[in-house]
Formats: sequence, C-alpha cells, structure tokens
Amino acid sequence: MKFFQQPRIFEKKATVVPSIPAGVRLYVVGDIHGRIDLLQDLEGLIKGDLATGPAETLTIFLGDYIDRGPRSADVVERLSASDFCTPIRTLRGNHEEVFLKFLSDPSVLDSWRKFGGLETLHSYGVNVAGPMRGEGYEQAQAALTAALPPRHRAFLEQAELSMAWGDYFFCHAGVRPGVDLQRQTSDDLLWIRDDFLRFEGAFGQIVVHGHTPTTEPEVRSNRINIDTGAYASSVLTALVLEGETRRFLATTAAGKGR
Repeated sequence: MKFFQQPRIFEKKATVVPSIPAGVRLYVVGDIHGRIDLLQDLEGLIKGDLATGPAETLTIFLGDYIDRGPRSADVVERLSASDFCTPIRTLRGNHEEVFLKFLSDPSVLDSWRKFGGLETLHSYGVNVAGPMRGEGYEQAQAALTAALPPRHRAFLEQAELSMAWGDYFFCHAGVRPGVDLQRQTSDDLLWIRDDFLRFEGAFGQIVVHGHTPTTEPEVRSNRINIDTGAYASSVLTALVLEGETRRFLATTAAGKGR
C-alpha cells in the first residue's frame, strides 16, 4: 500500500500597510529649534504641495520650536499666530518643557544654558551676559517673564504631549516599549531615547517622532524619525501621510526644497 502525502499549502500572510483615513493629508514637521527661516521655507513647500491635496489637511508639529537656533521667539510668534497655511496641531518637546520650568524655577538655567537656553533668552531680548558666566539666573527669569507675550506662554503651555491618527502615533521623543500608548508618561514622551530607539518590536501604531537628530529621515517598521537636525544642517523635514502613502518634503542648506 502506498501512502500519498497531502501537499502542504503555505499561505503568505497579507501585509498590513499603515494608513490614515481617506480624504485627509497630514504634514508632520520635525524639530525647528529657532530656525524661522527654515519654517518659512517649509511652509512655502507645503503651500505648493496643497495644489494636489484633498479638502482636509493638517500640519502636526512635533515640538522643540525653541533653543539652539537664533530666532526662537519668532518661531513661537509664527506658530501661535493661527494663520499657518493649513490648520495645525502642536506637540510639546523637551525644550519647551524646560522653558516652562524656568518660568517658575530660575535654577533650571544652570543646565538649560548648556543646550540652547541662552539663544532663546537672547531672542526675547534678555541680557545673557550673566547667565553665560553662570550667574544672574533670577534676573534673567524676571526679564523673560516681562518680555514673554501672553500668547507665546499660552501656546507653549497648551501644546499637547501626543496624538494619534489612523495607524500612526505622534509624539516628540518616543515611547516606552511594553507600555500602552495611552499610558505613556510625559517624561518618556518628551525625553526617551535608547530604550525606544533600540526596540524592534511593535508599539501598536507606527510612532512618528523627532528629538534624536539624523542626517535623513529614519524609517523603521515600528517608527519614523523626522528630526534632521535643522538648527545645524538647515534641513527641516516634513513627513507627508495620505491614505497608505508616505513621502517627504524638506528644506536644504541652499534654501530650496527637495
């Protein structure tokens, strides 16, 4: 008697392509860090791109509007004016978090001055001669508080920690692996790096973030990093999401888009 083995049929599991709901286009912008010139250039690119867009568009900013670059006050002024070329949603970055803490605790400047705080103070007309020497923190706090327009303060205080749209989750720095996206701490959403960046498993949604500069957008199966170090590289990047498609708009060091 012969036995015939039933052939084994291997079915390829369908690949699920991340998407956002139809009829919407999202522009997601990385860390600006005081580069109003690049924000203006990128807005021009977005305006040109809108000619082919759907009726509903939204720009999501991932935080770090201030510090390092020379014109932080102008960036906050522009984004808080409510007249960007599309509706916007603004998330908080770790640099905005430190800025707000300084308003109530002048000692914060001892560390803040080492990663961009002096540039931000100067952009608001605050004399930074003392803070450069590690002194005069209370005077600098008083000067910033007096110079800070109420609209700027409200803009920074009201910035969201995270948001989600379709199969994507947006935050500044990243998320803690193994923790539900809706239960992330503000500390992780604003500051996390290594534990998040090294994780190769699924988060439940594709995490779109900034915070850690790279020379070009970093696309992984579980996350997309669009911080291209604008303050130093002059490359400010926007991820464009529409349906199942992804593409990028970016400024260049020569002042033109790519």
